[in-house]
Amino acid sequence: MKALARYGKEFGGYRMIDVPVPKIGSEDILLRVCAATICGADMKHYKVDNGSDEFNSIRGHEFAGEIVKVGKDVTDWRVGQRIVSDNSGHVCGYCRADDQGDFLNCIHKVNLGLDNNRWGGGFSKYVLIPGEILRIHKHAIWEIPDNVKYEEASSLDPICNAYKAVAQQSSLLPGEDVVVFGAGPLGLYSVQIAKLMGASHIVLVGMQEDTVSRFDIARKLGATETINGSTEDVVARCKEICGEDNLGLVIECSGANPALKQAIEMVRPNAEIVRVGMGFKPLNFSINRITEWNISILGHMAYDSITWRNAIELLKTGKIQVEPMITHRFGLSHWEEGFQAMADKKAIKVVLTYDYPDATDTSDF
Repeated sequence: MKALARYGKEFGGYRMIDVPVPKIGSEDILLRVCAATICGADMKHYKVDNGSDEFNSIRGHEFAGEIVKVGKDVTDWRVGQRIVSDNSGHVCGYCRADDQGDFLNCIHKVNLGLDNNRWGGGFSKYVLIPGEILRIHKHAIWEIPDNVKYEEASSLDPICNAYKAVAQQSSLLPGEDVVVFGAGPLGLYSVQIAKLMGASHIVLVGMQEDTVSRFDIARKLGATETINGSTEDVVARCKEICGEDNLGLVIECSGANPALKQAIEMVRPNAEIVRVGMGFKPLNFSINRITEWNISILGHMAYDSITWRNAIELLKTGKIQVEPMITHRFGLSHWEEGFQAMADKKAIKVVLTYDYPDATDTSDF
């Protein structure tokens, strides 16, 4: 079968390669991938080539599909079930995070479809779900409700990230205002969660390229105002919209240092800033205001099983919209077109489905 692999250590390019169908052990599950979506974490390696021939991983950590084979000792799952992975492949089971059921923050975690994993990812035909993770973390996979499509389920990773940031990590109360930086999937799902939480003004801050299509979608999904950070004074506009005393929460999904600086400058005393996006440049501004006004900056990483349970229920009942977010669909053989659409910001979410004409079937396993 074909698989999209990454080569190199810190940064490295993608190659489509031939790999064998995974052989499962007595506790493992084999999943046929029915939909996988491109994440921003995948984009940082696109069109990067450091010349390395060192295999890193099969990519694709946002995926959903059908169970086609289970090991002889598997009792909780059966062939034919439709499932979605939370992309965890290995945790230690001993650290404080694991003791609290916060498996995606395990200090020894290894994720399916991300760097240096040995099990594979969703940008292929089949993925092995290792039994070792299912022994420790029962909800490393979830059954997909009957009325939820595979491509909707494959988007649960960013939905869950947004849910954790807005609903679980913040102290948002109905009637308060929210500013969201970043018009990508994380930002747009955060807009939807903020709306469900009863926020009054929901302000989305993006850039010039986001005005073409993403701002319209944001308004349809619940943003009450949109701000073009390329041409407008973001802090002044947010204060004008929210006033001086009602902006208690900023969800920062862009990872850009200027966005964090603006967030600190615009919020009221005792406010919260949840930093979802990641940037790699050192700060070049003072953060004394977080002390002067008792502002909390919260780091965000991933989700837990309560997140997934509730997010799946919201998706099942139609309270979270995925369809407006899926702007492009490609066969895996056209993966470069999908990545380029993301790079050009023509796409919000790209779904890839396996389309190579190989003859592998479950009788060969």
